[in-house]
Amino acid sequence: MSFSLPVCNVAIAAQDAEVTRITLGNNTIAAEITPDIGGRVLSVNLQGQPNFLLVGDAVKTMPNPPVSPKSYNIGYMGHEVWLGPQSQWWQHQLLNDERRTAKAIWPPDPYLVLTKNQLVEQTAQQVTMLGSNSPISGVSLQKQFALMDGKPNQLQLNVSAKNIRDTQVAWDIWFNTRVPHTTFVYVPVATLDDVRVEHFIDATYGRLAHDYRDGFFSLKNDASEQKGRRGKVFIQPAQGWLAAFRDQQVLLITFALQPKSAIHPEQGQVELYQEFLNERPEQGLLELEVHAPYKTLKPQESMSASETWILLPYSGEHNQQAHHAFLQALAQANTLPASR
Repeated sequence: MSFSLPVCNVAIAAQDAEVTRITLGNNTIAAEITPDIGGRVLSVNLQGQPNFLLVGDAVKTMPNPPVSPKSYNIGYMGHEVWLGPQSQWWQHQLLNDERRTAKAIWPPDPYLVLTKNQLVEQTAQQVTMLGSNSPISGVSLQKQFALMDGKPNQLQLNVSAKNIRDTQVAWDIWFNTRVPHTTFVYVPVATLDDVRVEHFIDATYGRLAHDYRDGFFSLKNDASEQKGRRGKVFIQPAQGWLAAFRDQQVLLITFALQPKSAIHPEQGQVELYQEFLNERPEQGLLELEVHAPYKTLKPQESMSASETWILLPYSGEHNQQAHHAFLQALAQANTLPASR
């Protein structure tokens, strides 16, 4: 494959009743990032194609949320950053006794996902922002989003977490990218023993439907015999990437492959969360999640992690055979990271 070299530009615009948007773009891809509402990616797409990400109406209706230890989650969606493991979210703070006592696994830290970030550096190809010090998790997050010289189809996401306390903290950096549930997702795995599936079944939601073939684990996104599906998949991948197909675009999320021992045992290096109702498919959700190694940080110590998004055009059919063939061609062309 060959692509033209990028001609980059950056623009900032504040819209009425909406968050500030920073646009990075070239002749191949465009991305919108906001330093508000936790600092997140709101859109990414090939030129002339629609946003690949799922974004909620709250981006327009609640651009300046109040933030406190009692704040709940707001469905802005897009791409954001959490910390793992989820079971520890409210266990290292004294500001919300109810959530600590209940060992709450929801909502995520409001100081990480709702507060405005400070713009640290901005150039034609990248934006760097710094989040607030969180009294819940004891860290601050710095994020950088950058177009890649000579690689016009790529967007680099770099995150560092700094311990702001005078005692140790232990977390991992958790990338979370939201797309519509109708997106087709594939993760390379060596064996199904490297996959753990949790079905969140009740009167409304049925079991997840999935498949393993040709070394790829995939989730099915068609209407089910139940009212809908909801569940979570924890994966130890065989290679450092996952692929998502929708309409005429393919999003490859690449990352440094980690040994299973580096990932917190409650999590997987790759996780997929799917939730949808047949009667309201427009509200369906698929999360493409990547965990970095779990580390203990001394006071003022930092850790970092990154993932690279590669957005490519796709003109084939949307079925498993065509998707597998496309991914195998990318592997032969050395577009995908090598296996372990």
